[in-house]
Amino acid sequence: MASSFSALRRFAGAPSPRPSPGSRVEEHCELCSVRLAPEHRHLLETTKRQIVCACDPCALRFENVLEGRFKLIPRDARALRDFQISDADWENFALPINLAFFFYSTPNERTIALYPSPAGATESLLPLPAWESLVRQNPILNSMQKDVEALLVNRVEGKRDYFLAPIDKCFELVGTIRTHWRGLSGGEEVWREIERFFARLNANA
Repeated sequence: MASSFSALRRFAGAPSPRPSPGSRVEEHCELCSVRLAPEHRHLLETTKRQIVCACDPCALRFENVLEGRFKLIPRDARALRDFQISDADWENFALPINLAFFFYSTPNERTIALYPSPAGATESLLPLPAWESLVRQNPILNSMQKDVEALLVNRVEGKRDYFLAPIDKCFELVGTIRTHWRGLSGGEEVWREIERFFARLNANA
């Protein structure tokens, strides 16, 4: 892509210019400008919380880098089949919807809770005791990579899906909801798209 802003805009679901019929938008590494394949790696620019497209050689320069401007976003999500959280525990987070993701922000020096909304990703005040209790019940949360990996929760309509997911996948979900939301309740299309998103995530986890 031409800039990190355009990458962020795609994940946030903001409108972008439509290519002419039959054409394919070419994406380029935002570090060296080489043409990218449709499936390629992403970096996170941590201070701006922006997604950056990268070719494999540029991306691998940031493998195992713990500090610095860019961090390599992992490829794969991990399904947490035995995740422990009661309905009461979930209510303690006081989130307005049953979709959210949680990740440790190095610039903010704390764990952040975000939930998708028609306006994009919305931050919610994270009750520290509720998060600490969740980590005690699920020590695997201590293995989350800071900034680039999140606990993604789907409890919509009785679902109980929990993943350690790459942060770009979380923002992809935000963009999907923002793009397809209609009216006050979202409309049928957005809920179908949410189901498809989690079906793909489950299949690849």
